[in-house]
Amino acid sequence: MSSDLLPIAVLISGGGTTLKNLIDRKSRNTLPVEFKLVVSSNSKAKGLEYAQESSIPTRVIRKKDFLDGQAHSNAMFEAIRDSGAKLVVMGGYLEHLLIPRDFENRVINIHPSLIPAFCGQGMFGLHVHQAALDFGVKVSGCTVHFVDNQYDHGPILLQRTCEVLDGDTSESLQRRVFELEREALPEAIAKLARKL
Repeated sequence: MSSDLLPIAVLISGGGTTLKNLIDRKSRNTLPVEFKLVVSSNSKAKGLEYAQESSIPTRVIRKKDFLDGQAHSNAMFEAIRDSGAKLVVMGGYLEHLLIPRDFENRVINIHPSLIPAFCGQGMFGLHVHQAALDFGVKVSGCTVHFVDNQYDHGPILLQRTCEVLDGDTSESLQRRVFELEREALPEAIAKLARKL
């Protein structure tokens, strides 16, 4: 592979829509990455099929199979290091993961709100969008940030915004924010590819 490509690992838990978006962009030569590994917390995650169809190595590593968070983190990052990945992308990964020192500022996540609003433990999926609607915000969006050892915390790389419309439901807002995510995450990865 070309040395211009950033070797990445993608962590998933479910449908794999974020992973599929990244694979599609890579196939169109608009994302300068080499997929080294996909790790899922769920053996039935649809994203594993997308990875296998694209000949990306996969692993299933479930937090509940470990005594504690540190043992889980050790297993995750041993697999990631062995793969040769230099950046870890959380693509709808729902388990809390402790970040080791050698991967500080090398793990990124995308969250479907404008952090620090509507984030933290339990804030994922439709919960985030319903909380935004319940609060009555007029603008929502997504945030790409470095992951540290707190939920939805760590330095922000970029944010994208959209208007919250009268009559929005959590589902309609989620769809519009996801369209922002489809652009924001590849943009952030491409920026990091030029630096790492």
